[in-house]
Amino acid sequence: MNKTFKLLIIDDNKEILDALCEFLSKKKYDITSANNGLEGLKYLEKEKQGFDAVITDLIMPDISGVALISIIKKRYPDTPVIAITGWGEHPEALATEAEADHVMEKPFELSELEESLKKLLSSKFDI
Repeated sequence: MNKTFKLLIIDDNKEILDALCEFLSKKKYDITSANNGLEGLKYLEKEKQGFDAVITDLIMPDISGVALISIIKKRYPDTPVIAITGWGEHPEALATEAEADHVMEKPFELSELEESLKKLLSSKFDI
């Protein structure tokens, strides 16, 4: 993948957000980060070129990840979304209902996240 992909990463846990941003920026992704759903939604609305993909936590204050995914899929239907969560007995059901493209339960390996991201981006951009 030679193209630099623009990612929006949203998580209310600073340590997780920092780790995701640091790891993926080293992999040559252009990262925008938000520490809650409302801030993430503002970035989505401000970014004229759009984001190539969104990674969001499911359980956050203000706007939940589930609500955020629903909004993204209505307004930006071609934007792949990876939902990440460490809460709930059936988080994948919530994320699937909101139409997340992929769900990962915390803790996960960063390399697994990167592989999922590459698969979603390659199918979107025909790479």
